[in-house]
Amino acid sequence: MARYLVTGGAGFIGSHLCTRLCAEGHDVRALDDLSSGHRSNLDGVDVDLIVGDLRDRDALESATDGADFVLHHAAIASVQFSVEHPLEEQDVNVVGTLRLLEAARAAGVKRVVFAASAAAYGEDETVPKQESMRAQPISPYGLSKVTGEHYCRVWSHVFGLETVCLRYFNIFGPRQDPNSPYSGVISIFARIMLDGRIPSIHGDGEQSRDFTFVDNVVDANMGACAVSSTAGEIYNIGCARAITINDLVQAINDELGTDLQPDHVQARAGDVRASLADIAAATSDLGYVPTTSFEEGLRQTLAWMRTA
Repeated sequence: MARYLVTGGAGFIGSHLCTRLCAEGHDVRALDDLSSGHRSNLDGVDVDLIVGDLRDRDALESATDGADFVLHHAAIASVQFSVEHPLEEQDVNVVGTLRLLEAARAAGVKRVVFAASAAAYGEDETVPKQESMRAQPISPYGLSKVTGEHYCRVWSHVFGLETVCLRYFNIFGPRQDPNSPYSGVISIFARIMLDGRIPSIHGDGEQSRDFTFVDNVVDANMGACAVSSTAGEIYNIGCARAITINDLVQAINDELGTDLQPDHVQARAGDVRASLADIAAATSDLGYVPTTSFEEGLRQTLAWMRTA
């Protein structure tokens, strides 16, 4: 049994990590300021929840004390918020990550797994995305995640704190709040269509994404903690499968037995046309294989949303 700290542990991805870790018998602590996470996400899960902020030294010291591994998922994950409030977003995502790394180092943590983002690749239309491609983020949010990667690499190299960065591609699943500014297109469209309303697609709908069910992300985090030779590395975490937005709407219709045809509205400037992960490195080094398909993940997400 190991001791884990999950930052953002009451949030969408973090709560799934806590659930898995507790099911495997680990000692789990969560740090969350509950600005977007919910205590209810941890109902029935034996987690020590510390309500606190990444900028709070005392909270970080308490949270990291005795931890073997830190799964760092606390962040302001909204591109729009980062554009409207860049100083606050950088303070949380960049300075907060630096403070966490220092607290982890002082506490003798073995390894930090950092939730990075495919936003690192920016508008580069080359697919699939490979980790060797130059990072060129186009939003303050994307920049904050790339900066976090650099801090992790340097802290691993200079201070010997093992770190692994996982670049997530379009994560979806239960507990992703469709009303949250951090929500993704699947939860938003699913809620709209469950209510019998028509979704709006920006542009022709042929833009594609690598939608990845949250259980696959949990598997990736487990692998990132287990393999010692991966310290200091960055890995793409997706399904290596492109789904267009038109295909997404059709898949939801198929699951619901409906025929809701979307409205196509003006395309958004700067919208990435195609996003697809090359996961060969994660498969080779972490043993990562996405075991839950897009279709099965969509079924589980819709089932949860029917009762949420």
